[in-house]
Amino acid sequence: MTGSTAASFTADDYRARMERAARAAAEASLAGLLVAPGPDLVWLTGYTPPAVTERLTLLVLAAGQDPVLVVPALEAPDAHRAAGAAALTLRDWADGKDPYAATAALLGASGRFGISDNAWALHLLALQQALPGSSYASLTAALPMLRAVKDAAELDLMAAAGAAADATFEEIRNVPFAGRRESEVAADLDRLLRLHGHEQVDFTIVASGPNGANPHHEAGDRVIARGDMVVLDFGGLRDGYGSDTSRTVHVGEPTDEERRVHAIVREAQEAGFRAVRPGAACQDVDRAARRVIADAGYGEYFIHRTGHGIGVTTHEPPYMIEGEEQPLVPGMCFSVEPGIYLPGRFGVRIEDIVTVTEDGGRRLNTTTRELVIVE
Repeated sequence: MTGSTAASFTADDYRARMERAARAAAEASLAGLLVAPGPDLVWLTGYTPPAVTERLTLLVLAAGQDPVLVVPALEAPDAHRAAGAAALTLRDWADGKDPYAATAALLGASGRFGISDNAWALHLLALQQALPGSSYASLTAALPMLRAVKDAAELDLMAAAGAAADATFEEIRNVPFAGRRESEVAADLDRLLRLHGHEQVDFTIVASGPNGANPHHEAGDRVIARGDMVVLDFGGLRDGYGSDTSRTVHVGEPTDEERRVHAIVREAQEAGFRAVRPGAACQDVDRAARRVIADAGYGEYFIHRTGHGIGVTTHEPPYMIEGEEQPLVPGMCFSVEPGIYLPGRFGVRIEDIVTVTEDGGRRLNTTTRELVIVE
């Protein structure tokens, strides 16, 4: 099953994004932005190099200047075919030439630039040598909200990715659990996500019994048994936009304690969701969810933030955590995923992706948050 494609974004869409990014850089007192291959480059230009190598590829953005993409000559034909190519100038360089001198010529002799978090140190150090008066800040530190607010088309893609993850859960809850390894159920999750249109699967956590107390447990050889609580956390990219959902199921009938802990996490997740509204701080979502768990006596067992942003990557700003005062804005998308983790025993996590609306929030995952019994 496949859906619409992120390639449906036009050159005008990418032009608008680059203009917005350049304005944001100027407002942050940056001389410009330097964007290396990775999610920022894809979001801004629609271009993914055929391979990430030691050869410099770099998008240069600055307010009042046309965007320029510096690319190796042997990859220029691929760059010309990118969806956003018509919105920028391509400047190629051949092996044996100095790409840093060519890039430096596009920049001022001095200035502070935002640069992609994943830029190679090799390239950053060479730019610093070419421009001794320059300085640099990571894009996450300088412009943490650059990709945070999604437009209508992006929200449609986010919703489709969420629906695909939901369809995956509806099918996985009907597969056998007892007597199978965690890794086998994880393989089912991977297969189902791809069946429902994901081109990339980033994680398929299947954490059974005591493994559920490790929030980032990697599915292994443990054989799932009757009586196990099982945390399922899975997602990836569908048409270039992320999904991420968690549900906790139980193999056979749960104990009263297991039901109670699950109910507390469900109440906390609901409280976090209800805290979502324009103007609220990110930390308000964390506080609302955490308060429920703390009041129930399990505060020390909620050991991670309540949520993270999601878009063209499955983890990005903003983060729902104490101390993050960034106001929520319509179009932001992030997870709300409280949990309780009892070492050596079991864990529970419930997660939805939520987008901020004009008057509150909307869940992009709609499968039941009740404790599901599996066989």
